[in-house]
Amino acid sequence: MNVEEYNPMQCERCQDRIPNGEERKLHGRILCEDCYMDLLSPSKACDPWAVHSAKTFLKQSRHEIELNPSQEKILHVLTEKGPTEAGELMNILEMKQTDLERELAVLRHMEKIRGELKHGKKLVCLW
Repeated sequence: MNVEEYNPMQCERCQDRIPNGEERKLHGRILCEDCYMDLLSPSKACDPWAVHSAKTFLKQSRHEIELNPSQEKILHVLTEKGPTEAGELMNILEMKQTDLERELAVLRHMEKIRGELKHGKKLVCLW
């Protein structure tokens, strides 16, 4: 790859480098594809329709639910450590905040995890 093909820009949200031609623009900001998608479709942990859909799918499915490696790691940490703040989970798992939020939302919709407020701290815990 020569210099003309790779003239990296920087995402205005996450500060990651963006290869030339792969930048996205939204509301006057230059973004990487991940940040662009996160802003267009943000994760929502408390989504009654998503919970209903997940439960309906699980009831109709004859197969055991398959979790991705990140989801398995989250559940493993919560099993070993107990209720944990999202920021601490992010550090333990070395995940970006948006990636963790997305995985937590999916696990919440499947009713594998839930949120809990304890001593003024928001904790993630097993269902």
